[in-house]
Amino acid sequence: MGEAKRRKDQGLSPRSPKTDSTNDSLGLFSKYPSLPYILVGIFIVYLIFDVVKYYTR
Repeated sequence: MGEAKRRKDQGLSPRSPKTDSTNDSLGLFSKYPSLPYILVGIFIVYLIFDVVKYYTR
């Protein structure tokens, strides 16, 4: 006896379809679309600071 038939005989409602527990829209970059630009800006400022520090030594 299949599960659908058994549930029907017991008076239960049909099983709800499984939903994906992972949602792609909850990614960090999709939450904060300007985050990559901020990270790149911080990295460039760090590189400039490091180059200046290296050449003034």
